[in-house]
Amino acid sequence: MRDGFNFLEGPTWDAATQTLLLTNMHDGTGSQGVQPSDILRYTPTTGAFTTFVANAGSNGLAISRDGTTIVAATHDQRSVSSYNLATGQRTTIAANYQGHLFNSPNDVTIGANGTVYFTDPDFQRADRPDQMSGKTSVFRVTNGTVSLIDDTIREPNGIELSPDGKTLYVGGNATGKIYRYPVNADGGTGPRSDFANLGGTDGGTVDCAGNVYQITYGDGKVHVYSPSGQSLGTISAGRNATNVAFGGPDRKTLYITSGTPSSGGDTGNFGLYGVRLNVPGWPY
Repeated sequence: MRDGFNFLEGPTWDAATQTLLLTNMHDGTGSQGVQPSDILRYTPTTGAFTTFVANAGSNGLAISRDGTTIVAATHDQRSVSSYNLATGQRTTIAANYQGHLFNSPNDVTIGANGTVYFTDPDFQRADRPDQMSGKTSVFRVTNGTVSLIDDTIREPNGIELSPDGKTLYVGGNATGKIYRYPVNADGGTGPRSDFANLGGTDGGTVDCAGNVYQITYGDGKVHVYSPSGQSLGTISAGRNATNVAFGGPDRKTLYITSGTPSSGGDTGNFGLYGVRLNVPGWPY
């Protein structure tokens, strides 16, 4: 599609406009070195990239189930936010947990009942003080209430729901595992179990068959697993791959963000790439 971006993340498909929304993160600025970021919109029919929300502070993105907002893990305010897709207006979904600021929310996914699940590693916390007592965690937000799912995973990153909404997958970036949790009818989760052995995980997605697509940053690959955890193969995604999402009119284009990180002064060179697959992604 195109490269020349500093650091791309969080692609998600907007079915209403047939466009892809994604985050472009810039190098840290200010006294605390926090990374500014913008939400971009890519239109496949024209090849154009435009800025949807400047200074969004976002990382991972997910379109709401009703298609009216985009939910963003917003590290600028150490929060989870939503942006109205018609107006761009920002609303805070999760500001803190029991009065303590999150580290730097990273990836998000949304259940059919509106529950938002997100990971909170500390990659974009920058020089701001730790309020999580050294823990990196997985949380959910239901009707404005933030609940802890797990605070024992070191650097949780990509997070996905199965098509039936009954399984939550979380990649442990620094643990060498992908984990799964059963999801209850109210959006709560049951005991964690190991799903697959995979280190360096970043973003991920699922397809209509329930297969899990998990990016590994360092080797630039998309690892594909069946719902039972069987490895189905890999897709080469270039260097330093960060995230992946299905899109296109038939949902059979797998969009991948990858590239070369900045060495300072926004010198990164990330691109958006696409590969056609035979199976469509889960349509949310």
